[in-house]
Parts: sequence; structure tokens; C-alpha cells
Amino acid sequence: MTLAWMAWTWPTAIFFLCIVAALVAMTAWEVARPQTERVGVLRIATTRGDRLFISLLGSAWIHLAWLGTTDLALWGASILSVIYALCVFRWV
Repeated sequence: MTLAWMAWTWPTAIFFLCIVAALVAMTAWEVARPQTERVGVLRIATTRGDRLFISLLGSAWIHLAWLGTTDLALWGASILSVIYALCVFRWV
């Protein structure tokens, strides 16, 4: 079975490998150090997995907004996304 129709490129493969690595790391972290839910600035109880999902969803929106509003390279959006994710994990 060939996957040529999917137009796989190295950046696409690296992106999905990073998502898989994040999920594996979060699973290992949860097994090693179980955590109870925490209430942050959103006033909802969240776990590490919830915060990862919020970070990934927000990062997608940051990248879409970046693509829609500027012609600059995506590295700026990626840097903003990392800062956003750090804030989510710290305060949400």
C-alpha cells in the first residue's frame, strides 16, 4: 500500500512524530507521577492531558491566525505557541 496520495513530507512526518512523542511522554509522566485534577484561572478542573489538549488546540488557532494575518515565516507562530503552552501548563 502506497501513501503517495497523502503527500507526506518530512515536516509533516516530524509534526506527527512530535504529537506521538508528546502523548507517550505524557503517559509515562502520568504513570510515574499520578496527579489529581487542578483548578486554574479558567475555574475548571483540568488534568495534564486536558492542558495538553488545550495547548494543542490553541496552538492550531495561533498558527491559523498567523497564516491569515501575516506573510512572515511560521517560526514566529511556533514560538508564540510554545509560550502559550507553557502558560497553559503553568496557570490553567
